[in-house]
Amino acid sequence: MKWSIGKISSKRALWSPDKTAIIYEDASITYKQLNDDVNRISHLFQEMGLKKGDRIAVDLLNCPEFLVSFFAAAKLGLIFLPLNFRMVSRELTYQLNRCNCRLLLFHDVVAKHIESIRDSVQVEADKFICVKSNLPEGPDCPAWAVSYPKSIEGRPKDEPTPDAPIDLDDPLAVLFTSGVSGDPKGAVISHGQFYFKSFQIINYTDMRQGDVFLFQSPLCHSAGLCGVAIPCLCRGATLLVRMNFDPEQFVLDIEQYKATILFALTTMFRIILNTGALDHVDVSGVRVTIGGGEKTSPAIIQELEKRGLFLQMGYGQTENSAMILMPKNAMRKKEGSCGLPNFFTDAWIEDRNGVKLRPGEIGEIVAIGPNVMSGYWDMPEETAETIVDGKLHTGDLGYMDEDGFFYLVDRAKDMYRSGGENVYPVEIEKVLVDHPKIENVAIIGIPDEKWGETGKAFIVCRKGKTITQEEVFGFLEGEIARFKFPAQIELMDSLPTTAWGKIKKSALRQYHRDGAMPGQ
Repeated sequence: MKWSIGKISSKRALWSPDKTAIIYEDASITYKQLNDDVNRISHLFQEMGLKKGDRIAVDLLNCPEFLVSFFAAAKLGLIFLPLNFRMVSRELTYQLNRCNCRLLLFHDVVAKHIESIRDSVQVEADKFICVKSNLPEGPDCPAWAVSYPKSIEGRPKDEPTPDAPIDLDDPLAVLFTSGVSGDPKGAVISHGQFYFKSFQIINYTDMRQGDVFLFQSPLCHSAGLCGVAIPCLCRGATLLVRMNFDPEQFVLDIEQYKATILFALTTMFRIILNTGALDHVDVSGVRVTIGGGEKTSPAIIQELEKRGLFLQMGYGQTENSAMILMPKNAMRKKEGSCGLPNFFTDAWIEDRNGVKLRPGEIGEIVAIGPNVMSGYWDMPEETAETIVDGKLHTGDLGYMDEDGFFYLVDRAKDMYRSGGENVYPVEIEKVLVDHPKIENVAIIGIPDEKWGETGKAFIVCRKGKTITQEEVFGFLEGEIARFKFPAQIELMDSLPTTAWGKIKKSALRQYHRDGAMPGQ
């Protein structure tokens, strides 16, 4: 079917040109203004020689330019790669080169990370575009890049014509999710899958054109892009966003802009509650409050309810965002559940042999539907392991009750979530084992009052050596993003292993919890 996500900005500019599309740092942008900028940068991309199928990347904090470049990519059939702005040079190099990106838009505040890798990535020399953040620490546009405002100045505002027809099955974005093998994997999301993701959020929230959708989580994440921004703009509502998360400003924005739908990760809600600011604003206009991203304690849900916000939880992955969501009318009677399969997802529980399990039996969560990713970018083997006969194997363990509600039990993989960010220990372990003092290392996620979970590294040093946490941090600096640093380390004489020689992380979790290793 010949259609693209780029039609969202075109059609909204036609149907509701003067409607506010985005409120960003207290400045309003209409749908017509948004589409004009999308068209301007589309023409720039074409003049730069970009064609359907080429990959472009953005390393941006939340900003309108992020969405402008996304819709421009969609209109031209380009493939959009959002980079996590917290990543450092090594991580950026891997993702940019993995996708052979030809162009990169970046914020001035991350320029130092970009400058150090310019000779190591395949981005073409004339295709580094700098966006000003207006933050005090933001430097001037570097000499090796071009300024975003100057680049689009004077460009035509008419609709661009792609060099080849665009189909709903064509890839639109590559969203990287850390891989348990140590290398991040890029989930490929098509134009059609973005539409179905949008439709299910619109349906779930009963979204209306008069809604004001407030969020401050990163657009570079699947939740922010697929679960908030694109559904909101598709519906013709107003997206209320700021560059960074500010808990007190988040609360003030609810009242000032009469927000009707809220989205925040559990860590964000925890921080918001700790400020006490919710006790001093009117939240009566909020119809829907959605969030999650990690285990959420009943206490947080109850504290939000006391203040008039009824948090609806859910479960999803980059590979299939918002696949299971909690209906509002079942929140109390199904406490502890993450909900029912969403409108465009079917899900069930399977054992290792692919047999569907009965209610109450624990197994792997498996799903199908039109918003499941197409596969992993340039990783056919990993794709074949994850999508089997059209079924997405999530790698997460859970069970269903008699009413079809899902309950998460554990992650079959080792990933934990810190402040809403996915952290895969093997990625960090792969760096640390190269330290000359370290013989072996294993990292687990442990509960953390502020971030939900954080990392703890169990380290076996080489004979006659020892290591401090400061040394560990120093070795990781510049290799991985700081949010992945383990908050705690413990030196061990040895690590528990299976009969096959694999580290038993379940034993380390029990040891951290109980103070004794199983079997001792």
